[in-house]
Amino acid sequence: MSDKTTLKRSLGVWAIVALGLGYMTPTIVFDTFGIVSKLTNGVVPAAYLVALLVMSLTAISYGKMVQAFPQAGSAYTYTRETMGPHLGFLVGWASLLDYLLLPMVNALIIRIYMESLFPGIPIWIWVFAYVIIITAINVYSMESTSGLNMILVVFTISLIAIFLILAAVQLYNGMGEGTLFTINPLTNANVELVAVLTGATVVAFSFIGFDAITMYTEEARDTSTVPRAILLTVMIGGVIFFISSYFAQALFPDLSVFNTLDDTLPEIGLLVGGQVFQLIFLAGAFAATIASGLASHASVSRLLFVMGRNGVLQKKTFGYLHPKFRTPIFTVVLTGVVSLFAIGPDLELIASVINFGALIAFTFVNLAVIMHFYIRQKRRSGGDTLKYLFMPTLGALSTGVLWYHLHADAFISGIIWIAVGIIYMLFITKFFKKELGSMDVIDDVGTLDEELFKTKGFESRDPIEGVESLGIETSKT
Repeated sequence: MSDKTTLKRSLGVWAIVALGLGYMTPTIVFDTFGIVSKLTNGVVPAAYLVALLVMSLTAISYGKMVQAFPQAGSAYTYTRETMGPHLGFLVGWASLLDYLLLPMVNALIIRIYMESLFPGIPIWIWVFAYVIIITAINVYSMESTSGLNMILVVFTISLIAIFLILAAVQLYNGMGEGTLFTINPLTNANVELVAVLTGATVVAFSFIGFDAITMYTEEARDTSTVPRAILLTVMIGGVIFFISSYFAQALFPDLSVFNTLDDTLPEIGLLVGGQVFQLIFLAGAFAATIASGLASHASVSRLLFVMGRNGVLQKKTFGYLHPKFRTPIFTVVLTGVVSLFAIGPDLELIASVINFGALIAFTFVNLAVIMHFYIRQKRRSGGDTLKYLFMPTLGALSTGVLWYHLHADAFISGIIWIAVGIIYMLFITKFFKKELGSMDVIDDVGTLDEELFKTKGFESRDPIEGVESLGIETSKT
């Protein structure tokens, strides 16, 4: 297969981790601190611990599935290959709700930042400028996207580190709890389990990004490093969220110091480090939003590309790769067009719907592990039962807890979106009289970059043999 029809393999493990962290937006912990602290009665770090446990179980399942099916497409691909094309399509359709809206959210946040700094300039100018720049970078190459993202992520994490130093000094000087070591940010007399779980449903979506890593599988230099990148992203992101929220909670056990709880990041920066640090901290939040915009834009364009390549979306257009840049140029541009709608709606309206698609994806990836390894491959020894039945079941059930606490508006919007997807599926299959895209694993695995086979010294051009020689489990069925 010509390398002109495959995504270019250019990403090392840390570039992929940085894309995941960029997608997660590390500074979001400060934006949502006031809201979550109020929900949990002052134990934001406890909520992050619960969310980290849930996300870790699901991340392990993603790692297993990316080894079994080393293709882009994430939850859509895994469900399609293990539970059939129709259910796979609906999971991919639900995921689009998450993936398509997040780039719009980032454009909207940039619009809000710029509108507050330059209130006299029309907001559409900022949205158009941002979308054009992000789209152009994603069209040009994945190396340019990941390179700029890496710089922005390092800058953001460096500013968070500065915040932790300033916070430690303030605690030592008697601010807040007045000590670096206190159990109060984790538990207190007013804490209830239901409140912590409710807070966890909010902060869990700070972790959205580790699943997007699987979208870069066909652009990784070595596919076998992707599962490690997934776990590294979840653990590094979890540590950043936990430590940051611990210091913030220790500094601000009483929320009365804030004028608004909807976005406490600016006030946290001001109270901890003064006006100069507040401006620098806002710059970090700006950089984090740009990084998330780059990563989320790249991810959704890959999902749309894979759905086009498989024929569930118009193949000639959605499945097209630019012969020079080797990027899915049409889906990249389409994502940019959708992001332009950030000119109109408010943040709450868009963000409330994102959670629906994410939970669909998380649940079905856990179920795909059970279906592929435990049911199809009959891997049922003591250790395998733990890995391929017990842990993914626990992962699916834990996402079920988050489902229970999903906001009603998000649930209703998600159901409407799924209904539209069902109607579209019935139309393109003529009420299931036609097949829904390609279900041939070899077709998709065959799109793996020819350069990988050359660098590994494979003599065989059979895609299944090549993948198995990487130590990746797959199925010839």
